Amino acid sequence: MKRISVELVPRDEENLREQLAIAKAKAGCADVINVPDLLRLPVRSWEGAAIAQEYFPAVMPHIRAMDIDLTQPLPMKEYLRAHDIREVLVVEGDPPQDMRHKVYPTTTTDVLRKFHEEMPEVKTYAGIDQYRGSMSKELYRIERKLQSGAAGFFTQPFFDMRLVGIYADMFESLGVQDVYWGVSPVLSDRSQSYWERKNKVVFPKDFAPTLDWSIQFTREVLQFADERDASLYVMPIKTNLEAYLEGVFQ
Repeated sequence: MKRISVELVPRDEENLREQLAIAKAKAGCADVINVPDLLRLPVRSWEGAAIAQEYFPAVMPHIRAMDIDLTQPLPMKEYLRAHDIREVLVVEGDPPQDMRHKVYPTTTTDVLRKFHEEMPEVKTYAGIDQYRGSMSKELYRIERKLQSGAAGFFTQPFFDMRLVGIYADMFESLGVQDVYWGVSPVLSDRSQSYWERKNKVVFPKDFAPTLDWSIQFTREVLQFADERDASLYVMPIKTNLEAYLEGVFQ
C-alpha cells in the first residue's frame, strides 16, 4: 500500500506528545501524522505538525478554508517553510464558537489554488464527504478540487465495505490514484447516534459500537487499501488510542 496516516488531535503540547509516543510504539508502520485545526484548542495544526515531525517522517496539518483571506498571503506560509512542512489537507472548516474569530467566504478550491500559486512546493490534498449529499454532487466537488490542484483525497470515515467499493469505482473512473480511505472507531450508542444525526451515516446491520468491531473493520479497510495500492487514514476519535492501534497494527 502507499501510506498509513494517523490523525491526532493537539489538545495541548503535552497531550500531543503522549499520543505521538503511543502511536510510535503501537503504529510504528504509520507514514504520516495528520493534525486537525480546532480553534478551541491552544495548538494550531501547523504547530502540532512541527511537534509531530520529531516522531514521524511526514506530517500533514489541516488548513481551514474559511480562515483564509484571499486578499492576503497565506498566514502560515513562513511557518510551513521554516519547518519544511510540504503537505497539507485543505478542509472547509467548522464555524468558530468564538464569534470574534473572523472567517471568510473562502472555499476549499480557492485555497487549493492559492497554495498552488504561493507555495507550489507544497502538496495539497482535499477532503470528500460521502454523506453530505448525493453521489453526483460529491463527484462534481471532487472534479472541481482536481481542477484546482488537489493531488489526492482524504475521505470521511467509512463503516460499510459496500460503500467503500462504490467510491473506489468512482475514483477509478476519474483516474484518481491517491486516496486515503478513512476509518474511525465508534464505541458507544451516543457516538453512533451522533454520526447518524450529524453526518447522516447509515450503519450496516452487522455494526456494533464496540472496540472489537472497529478494529476488525479497520483491518478490512487496511487490506482493501493494500490490495489497491491506496492509503489508510485512521481517526481514533474519543477512544483508547493504545488499545485501538495495537488491535489494528499488532
